Amino acid sequence: MTNTTAVAPGPPSTASLKAAAAEKLSTAAKQPVTAQPQRSVLRSSTSVRSDSAYFIAPQAQQVDLNLKVLCPQCRDPIPNLVEDFQQGDLVCGNCGLVIGDRIIDTRSEWRTFSNDEGGDDPSRVGASADPILGAKHQLDTVIAGGRLGNASIGNDEGGMRDLGRAHAKSSWGGKSERNLFQAFNEIQVMTEHIGLPRSISDIAKQLYKRVDDERLLRGKSSEAIVAVCIVIACRQENVPRTFKEICALTKVPKKEVGRVFKALVPLLSPNNTDPSSNNLSVRVRIMTSEDLMSRFCSNLGLKMEVQKAAVAVANRARDIPGLSGRSPVSIAAACIYMVCHLTNTVKSAKDISSVAGVSEVTIKNAYKTLYQQRSVVIPDDLKKAYDVDALPSS
Repeated sequence: MTNTTAVAPGPPSTASLKAAAAEKLSTAAKQPVTAQPQRSVLRSSTSVRSDSAYFIAPQAQQVDLNLKVLCPQCRDPIPNLVEDFQQGDLVCGNCGLVIGDRIIDTRSEWRTFSNDEGGDDPSRVGASADPILGAKHQLDTVIAGGRLGNASIGNDEGGMRDLGRAHAKSSWGGKSERNLFQAFNEIQVMTEHIGLPRSISDIAKQLYKRVDDERLLRGKSSEAIVAVCIVIACRQENVPRTFKEICALTKVPKKEVGRVFKALVPLLSPNNTDPSSNNLSVRVRIMTSEDLMSRFCSNLGLKMEVQKAAVAVANRARDIPGLSGRSPVSIAAACIYMVCHLTNTVKSAKDISSVAGVSEVTIKNAYKTLYQQRSVVIPDDLKKAYDVDALPSS
């Protein structure tokens, strides 16, 4: 048997290394060259200090994803593009090639057509759009008074006023459109006067427009219809206002507002089967005393625990037979009057009457009914915290 020993190969010679390198070069020369797409690469590097010198260690490469508009003729990596807003073209500044057309000028439009002094009014395109009026009346033209250029019409300024008046009449299609625009202005002014949000104003405008388009309330005054639309819009947004408050705002008699309200609510009901209503269905909420409690207590400056107690008493007072025919305003005022006496809060019937808008006699008459049912309307936690027997009988 013959023993064999494995011999480790030695380092390659210099001639073999040169032959291998030449073979690789010849193989690479025979392969076709493929053009690689050029990519702009951002290399981030970090400076590292060694004992002898500084050197830069390359890190991960990040691809530049920014889009660049280049001239297809010059192909300058740093483009010189000129935006000609007067012609609406995008032009190359080097060769003059038009790269794009119909570009939009995004600059501010501070130009006016007024010949008056101080005509640099920075107004752009007029007031904000109103979707209720429609696209027909989004842009307005107003003829200002004064002279037209260097000459005057009729040798006086009255000619400009006559021209503006004639233009205002012709700008609207008819009397109905002018009345609609005037009603919208009244709704906007009235809702802003009592601090109501814009959503209520928009709902009231929509109701008025639908009532006007379908002729649901023929023969009724526009002022009463505006008042009723504001009342319904407030109830839909859970910020109800009483008829007395709306009547004081619109200067319309309470009886007229009540008649228009009773005539309009059945037409807005989802159960309405009238074909002329065109599915005009709006659910009108019934105002309760709890809806008025927050505003009344806030105007009286009462604490939050007093307000919560008044709301609890008002919730229990719903089922009392003696208060079924009374208005929510008088019930809310009577509940506040009872809770103020129960919690030793100094508020007289006169103070509550001035805020709620009802007489002192009405408040005390409703309070007498609550006092007779005090064991029912007052919650148990208030009975434990306060002395119910100390309440006055009137």
